Order: sequence, then structure tokens, then C-alpha cells
Amino acid sequence: MANKKKTALQEQQGVSEPEIINTASIPDIKSKRLKNPVPEKLVKGILNRNISDLSRAITLVESTNPKHAKQAHTIIKACLPHANTSVRIGITGVPGVGKSTFIETFGSHLTQLGKRVAVLAIDPSSSLTKGSILGDKTRMETLVKDRNAYIRPSASGNSLGGVARKTRETIILCEAAGFDVIIIETVGVGQSETAVHSMVDFFLLLKLAGAGDELQGIKRGIIEMADAIAINKADGDNQKRAKLAKVEFNRALHLYPKKASGWTPKVKVCSALHNEGIDDIWKLISEYFELTQNNDYFNTKRHEQNKFWLIQTIEERLKFDFFNQPNIKKALTEQLKLVENNETTPFVAAELVLELFAQSR
Repeated sequence: MANKKKTALQEQQGVSEPEIINTASIPDIKSKRLKNPVPEKLVKGILNRNISDLSRAITLVESTNPKHAKQAHTIIKACLPHANTSVRIGITGVPGVGKSTFIETFGSHLTQLGKRVAVLAIDPSSSLTKGSILGDKTRMETLVKDRNAYIRPSASGNSLGGVARKTRETIILCEAAGFDVIIIETVGVGQSETAVHSMVDFFLLLKLAGAGDELQGIKRGIIEMADAIAINKADGDNQKRAKLAKVEFNRALHLYPKKASGWTPKVKVCSALHNEGIDDIWKLISEYFELTQNNDYFNTKRHEQNKFWLIQTIEERLKFDFFNQPNIKKALTEQLKLVENNETTPFVAAELVLELFAQSR
């Protein structure tokens, strides 16, 4: 009998599935996923600082499903009386400046001081695939294990400058859940800084030394929004460059008009990797809050931000209603084809669709 032909392709016995620490919790987790969320129960869980209920409520807030939007509105309304109890800090900087490392070190420093910290990390969405990596929990391994910290990565979607559409409402839920400090991390590109600046109390700009940022900082409008500049990665051979950058940025800050808050922006150097200078930055932020609360600018700014978000919410709702009407969808598709074939102009097509919308109201 002929020998069986040998081949390198052989089926091997697979490895067994890893043991799960708490198998008893699996049915409960699955049932919670499958059940329709009850807003009242989620609100109760949020007020009792239940992180699972907080996460589920935020998922409802971020959902575009009309049914979920109604449930989210109920939750936000119930949580609102328990909100506005935290300080909100926006942190931005170009990719590679060390935002994730800084936030992890900074957040850990705050939890050691007895603070409860929520990090809302905005992940950029691909303009092509619309997908996001949402890898902030991976980058902040230490902070994600901290019982007094909560990290929520969100996809930026198509919203202004990469800021997640519902970040403002998420802040309210996190405050109702008892978090003392809310940190919002931007993607560090485009106009995200402007949007984040409109929802935080303190705006921190991270910079690098020796990367040409000194002159770029003078030209960019973002430096005018910053309440402080932190020059990160000031360690090793980079310490000297960081000190020189500090001088340059201090000069740049003097070129801008005095802030309405009465606060003079300052420059600090730090090394998030080696936990150096982090305490000085928190002390600086604390000084800012003390000043603005005493001169009532803190409350004035919050009121102005609420007015801004009222207008933004109306605009967003009108836009959503417009593009989701069946007759508008049909007319828009027809007009897009006509524009593509050069049979009409974008302006005439827009007028026609808008007129149709006005007639349907």
C-alpha cells in the first residue's frame, strides 16, 4: 500500500478557552445587554455611583436612535439638579505631545489627593471609514484600574473639530455620578480646541520643546484660548530646550490682551513620564479656580457656555430633522444628480429643497 503523501498543512488541536474569573456574572451581563434600558433605574444607579449604569446612560446619549434620544433626555433632566459640582478641564495638544501619558499621570495625581476623576477622551473618526480606534483605555493602563477614575473614549464622528456630539451631556451625567474633576481630551487637530474651550472651565495647552512649537504657538489662535501652557517631556537632554521654550512662550503670552477672567496665563514645564512638575500644574489650576470663583467669572462663564450650547442644540436638532424627512431625502437625491450632471447649480438646488421643507412644515 502506498505511503500517505506528507504535507505541511496539518490540523492541530486548539487551545482551550481561558478561564473567566466570575462565570456567574455572565448571564446577568447578557440579560442587562438584552433588556431595554429603564431611565429611572439608570438615574438611580448613576446617583449611587454605579459605573455600569453611567456607561449605559452615556451610550444612550451618544445614540442617534430617536427612541434612545427620548430616554437620554429623561436621564439628563433627572441628573441635571445633581450636576455642576465639578471642575472641567480641557487638555489639548498636537499628536505626539504626550496627552495620554500626561492625563494618566495627572489623573492619578488627583485620585491620590482624594479626587474622583472622569476622562472623556475624544477619538478622531476616519473621514473615509467613519471608524475610530478608541484606544485611550489601552494607553492609560494605570488610570483605568483606578477605582476613583473613569475613562470614556468616544468617537468624534462628523462633529466640529472632532469633539463628540454629546460630550456636553456626558459631562452632566459624570457630575451626577459624583466625579469632582472632568478632563476632556481633544484630538489636537482642526477646530476641536474651540468646541472644547466652550465647555470647560480651564483650558490647558500641551507643547513640546525643540519641535518648532515656540514660533507656531505665537502664530496660532489657540494660545489665546489657553489658560496655561505646559511644556511636556522636559526630561533628560530636553530640559534645557524646555526652559528656553518656557521663556519664548511667556513672551508670546504678553502679546495677547488681558483675559476677562482677570487671570494671567502661565507657562510650566513638566515630564509626565517621570511624574515631574504635575503637582505644580494642579496648584496653578487651583489658583485659577480660586481667583475666578472669588470674582464670579467662574459662574459667568458657565452661564455663557449654557447659552452657547442652547443655540448649538437647536441648530443640531433642526439639521437632524431636515435631513431625516423622507421627502427631503428624495428631493436631495434628485438634486444631487442634477448638480452632478451640470443640469442645475448647487444654489438653485438648495433653494428648491429648502422651499420644499418650508412647505412641509
